[in-house]
Amino acid sequence: MSVDKSGTKPICSNRKAYHEYFVLERYEAGISLSGTEVKSIRQGHVNLSDSYCNIHGGEISVHGMHISPYEKGNIYNRDPLRERKLLMHKKEIVKLFSSVSEQRLTLIPLSMYFKNSKVKVELGLCKGKKLYDKRESEAKRQDQRDAERYEKSNGKYE
Repeated sequence: MSVDKSGTKPICSNRKAYHEYFVLERYEAGISLSGTEVKSIRQGHVNLSDSYCNIHGGEISVHGMHISPYEKGNIYNRDPLRERKLLMHKKEIVKLFSSVSEQRLTLIPLSMYFKNSKVKVELGLCKGKKLYDKRESEAKRQDQRDAERYEKSNGKYE
């Protein structure tokens, strides 16, 4: 994994979210972590596949994010699936809460990355896909792969 020009280094992404949901808007949030969790994240031991966000009492938290215990952390390790608080401005949280409650949308963590040595989470304001939407997007992806394969075989390599 490489650092791009803006100083961000990707940690992991939630590819399942793009299959299950339409992403309408994206937000950046900080996350409250313990020291051993950050060390485990630096090693890449994090999984976002079944995680979601919940807004309660003016605070936003992420549930279901699995950060494996740090192997040398002994008593300082925390529960891998514990609820973690996300750090956003109050105005953004109020806006997200109104969108989630009124429009029946869902907040899903899409990716985690380092931004100037701080761990950030990209949140997506998402709407669930129906089965036919999933099939349609899979068909488009397959058509695009076939077109690239055809272009590669007939264009440059003959």
